[in-house]
Amino acid sequence: MDEARAREVLAAAEVLPGRVREARLLALGENAVFAAGDLVVKVGRDAELLDRARRELDVAMWLAEAGVPAVRAAAPEALLVEGHPVTVWHRMPDPVRPAEPRDLAVLLRRVHALPSPSFGLPSRDLLGGVERWLRLAGEAIDPGDAAYLRERRDGFAAAAAALTAHLPPGPIHGDALPRNVHVGPDGPVLVDLETFSADLREHDLVVMALDRDRYGLSAEAYDAFTSAYGWDVRAWEGCSVLRGARETASCAWVTQHAPGNPKALAEFERRVASLRDGDETVRWYPF
Repeated sequence: MDEARAREVLAAAEVLPGRVREARLLALGENAVFAAGDLVVKVGRDAELLDRARRELDVAMWLAEAGVPAVRAAAPEALLVEGHPVTVWHRMPDPVRPAEPRDLAVLLRRVHALPSPSFGLPSRDLLGGVERWLRLAGEAIDPGDAAYLRERRDGFAAAAAALTAHLPPGPIHGDALPRNVHVGPDGPVLVDLETFSADLREHDLVVMALDRDRYGLSAEAYDAFTSAYGWDVRAWEGCSVLRGARETASCAWVTQHAPGNPKALAEFERRVASLRDGDETVRWYPF
């Protein structure tokens, strides 16, 4: 789904006031995210994401009731428009500063203290998207690389299923990165709730450990994160397993953009080569 197709769906959904062409594209990944006036609209890549969109709305309501600062829905139901899920959200005030890892840690502590909601949350199927992303990549990537990622996925899925947790399992964000925190006038707020799950809390913490190892997060920023949360997941013997699983998913995620974006293909090739070589020092770049 490119921007043009997303705008067609946005127009058909009839959820934004004014002209659709005036809506500003904020992000384009598995969702196209548009802003106009005091609303934000998310258009999902395909119908497979409808259940996830519905669950995100349930999570937003649950967090509001629990008093956790998080993005709020502006419409209670997800629409399916021309094969694409569409959800509508309240637009947040402009950020007062970039989110930092310590902001994320404070919000994760609040989420990790919550009991399970009345509705079901799935387990964190971190590797579940690999097959879909590879399918979307098609012939743009080397078949050998696709086969390698599938084999790696299967190995880490089995290893993750056998882990013994250090923290009590329960609700997690599922994609715990500072980019999913918005710091407005009233403080840090969680956004992008679609990966909320019920699983090992360590899933949320290993993300920043990988950020430190692969994406250039400074040791000082990582230490601020662990200090604010109160524990360093790297002390847990299962950390390397969840880290490897997330690396596999992060590598495969880029492939969906490879058919129409040479930069995405180059980043994928950098990532998969480093995994094949077992070189944990190769820097990855956000995409």
